[in-house]
Amino acid sequence: MDKGYAAWAARWRVPLGFALGVAYLVFAQPSLRLLIAGAAIALCGLLLRAFAAGCLEKNRNLAMGGPYAYTRNPLYLGSFLMGKGFAIAGGSWVLGLAFLGFFVLVYWPVMRREEEYLRQQFGEVYGRYAAAVPLLLPTGRRAPLAGEPFRWELYRKNREYEAAAGYVVAVVFLILKMLLR
Repeated sequence: MDKGYAAWAARWRVPLGFALGVAYLVFAQPSLRLLIAGAAIALCGLLLRAFAAGCLEKNRNLAMGGPYAYTRNPLYLGSFLMGKGFAIAGGSWVLGLAFLGFFVLVYWPVMRREEEYLRQQFGEVYGRYAAAVPLLLPTGRRAPLAGEPFRWELYRKNREYEAAAGYVVAVVFLILKMLLR
């Protein structure tokens, strides 16, 4: 992986995500059926992100409990599900393709970059963890590793409530856009 590109992707992922969000606001064409289905998928992603954030002490411990026993990147998997859900709710396959391209081109190198950082920070412990747990998509098997249980103070410290607020705002926006057409 090109380390320069991965650093660029890490730096620009949030501004590019906002740009994609603006395009979403303009081009989304929700229907009731798509909104219900997409919001349900996005809610699953939000719940996964919340669970993961409550098990994560950034830069202190290697998270291996909760959803981290199934995937090394439950926050990104949750973000993917949220994006996929909102792409469905928005009723545009172009938005869905744009999100998929964004995720692959931006988040994949960011995951790999973070993996290198964790290998440096946690050494052999991370090596054993990475050998037992898939990078993104769970296989259904739980890795037999010890880890932190969910704690509300970690959820708050990691500011995951911001994702919950974003979910609510997006759903309300889609409802209003659908009703005002």
